[in-house]
Parts: sequence; structure tokens; C-alpha cells
Amino acid sequence: MAEPRLTSYERLDGHEVRAVVDYLGERVDEFLPRHPGLRAATAELGTFVDDLLAGERRWATLRRVLVWVSRVLIVLVVATAVVAVVFAVRDAAADAGGLKAFEWIPLLESAIQDLVYAGVAIWFLLSLADRVVRADLMRRLHRLRSLAHVIDMHQMSKDPAALLPGTARAEPQGPDVVSPRTLSVRDYGVYLDYCSELLSLTSKAAALCAEESTDALVLDTVSEIETLTTGMSRKIWQKISLLRATPRT
Repeated sequence: MAEPRLTSYERLDGHEVRAVVDYLGERVDEFLPRHPGLRAATAELGTFVDDLLAGERRWATLRRVLVWVSRVLIVLVVATAVVAVVFAVRDAAADAGGLKAFEWIPLLESAIQDLVYAGVAIWFLLSLADRVVRADLMRRLHRLRSLAHVIDMHQMSKDPAALLPGTARAEPQGPDVVSPRTLSVRDYGVYLDYCSELLSLTSKAAALCAEESTDALVLDTVSEIETLTTGMSRKIWQKISLLRATPRT
């Protein structure tokens, strides 16, 4: 079980995050083999990072395709708008002698509307690639937020009060039955510490999404998940602090 080493210090590397997730999973298997729920949450986070790494290649290809499609459509929109305005001005100029001043107003309004609509279409086409990627990233971030709550639910069932002096300990019901009241101080501490690490890795997985987009909504959601996992980790360390005064068993 070799500890992964970081090789990139300029950006967050998804492959290195995946290696750390694997390392955490190996430690769970070695030190907490009777806790399949925590191991399943670790495996789910690893699957998420794998999907994100696979998505990076898809997004690069998708961006290139959408950029070229957008450019072609922008050229068509601009050409259509210019042709429409030119023909309108030409027809108006041909009848200029028979038109009064106020009769030019509808022509100007029509030209302005055409230009506004063309501008809106161009803005939409220019942001098309980023909007498609943003929609995919937001779906992934929603999945990551749900995973953070699942991890928090795992640690909520671990109450350190069961280990405080004067509290009756329950007897184990079997090697495959895990109850919070039958855990040792060591298992409690390790379990809670791994939950905190898993939440930190969840935050790192969210940060990977920020590496792929500078969209304001994506960045705000990533920041929200980081704040969420930090708050959850703070509650976990409050529990760990209670274990320091208990005798080790």
C-alpha cells in the first residue's frame, strides 16, 4: 500500500486525486474491514472521478465541434442581417423622394430590431459550448453534493458518547454485525478520521470541475460544496476531540 505522490503543483490533477481515493480505499479495507458502507462511499467517489476524467476528453471534442458550428451559424446570422438591412435601405432609398420624414421611423425600427435579434443570436451561439459543458458539470456537482450528505450520514450514526466512562458497552452480536456501541476507541477514531478525509476528497473532486470551467454558476456551486464539506468535517472533529479523553481499548 504505497502512498501516492503529487507530481503537479500548478493545477489539480484528476489522476492524482483518483490515486488518493484508491489509497483511502486500501486503508479502509485494511483497518476497517467490517465497514462496507464507508468502503462503498469511497468506491462511489472513485467512480465519480473516473467519469470526470473520461468527461474531460469528451468536453474537449465537444467544445471544438460546437465552436465550429457556432462560427458557421454566426456567419449565416450576420450575413442574413446585413442582407436584410441592405435591401431595406435600398428599397427605402428608391422611394426616398415619395417618403415623408415620419415614414422613415418604421424602417429604422425594423432595422434596429433585426440588429438586436442578430446580436442576441450571436451571443447565444458564442456561449453555446460553455453552456453545454456547464449543464453537464452542474449535473455532476449535484451528484457530488448528494454523496457528501451520504458520507455525513455514515458518521452521524457514530456517537462517541457510547465510549465515555460510565457508559455500558454492548456485547458484539457476531463478527459480521457492526454496531456503534461495540466499536473500540481506536475504530471510532479511525472511522471518523476516514470520513473527514473522504469529505475532503469530495471537495477536491468538486474542485476538479472548476478546472474545466470558469462559469460563475459552476464556481459558485464548487465553493458551496467546499463550504458544505468543511462544515461537516468540523462536526466530525468535534466528535474526535471527545475520544481523546477516553481510555483506548
